[in-house]
Amino acid sequence: MKITNAEFIISNTDVKKCPAGTLPEYAFIGRSNVGKSSLINMLTGRKGLAMTSATPGKTMLINHFLINSNWYIVDLPGYGYARRGQQGVAQIQRIIEDYILKREQMTNLFLLIDSRLDPQSIDLEFMEWLGEHGVPFSIVFTKSDKLKSGKLNANIRQYLKKLEEQWEELPPYFVTSSENKMGREELLNYIESINKEINAK
Repeated sequence: MKITNAEFIISNTDVKKCPAGTLPEYAFIGRSNVGKSSLINMLTGRKGLAMTSATPGKTMLINHFLINSNWYIVDLPGYGYARRGQQGVAQIQRIIEDYILKREQMTNLFLLIDSRLDPQSIDLEFMEWLGEHGVPFSIVFTKSDKLKSGKLNANIRQYLKKLEEQWEELPPYFVTSSENKMGREELLNYIESINKEINAK
């Protein structure tokens, strides 16, 4: 898929104020500092489309970006940033849950995982929650350029093995790097294949 046009549409904290219409939405979520904004910028080929922040946990909004005038990328708040305080964490949780569970246009959730880290309980619990609610999701391993390929493959194998303890069938997964554009084509082709399925219905 070629992205010819990507534009920021709206930011808000209320799912009811998200754009009207039936265009499919592909939401991106992950723990703070996992490289979400960089990934969105890499996918769209627009350097400053999603704002990358030096302060983890800065995004507290649902951000909609219209792609090729026929589908949306949705940038969701990062979760698990402890320094936000209890009230902030609860607010973020409400925004995330409202969007994921109530937004009918949400077609697939891409859950970003830092490929350098061991499986984190916060991510595994979040996946379990998605499974309990029947939310369609895929895993996106980020920052793959930061590891040698042997270590990268070992980390991903370890992660999938951990998931197999809980899941009969593993979700689709992608290995990406915002630095060298690894995984860009695979991710966009995956989105395109879902869009084609929707349009064929």
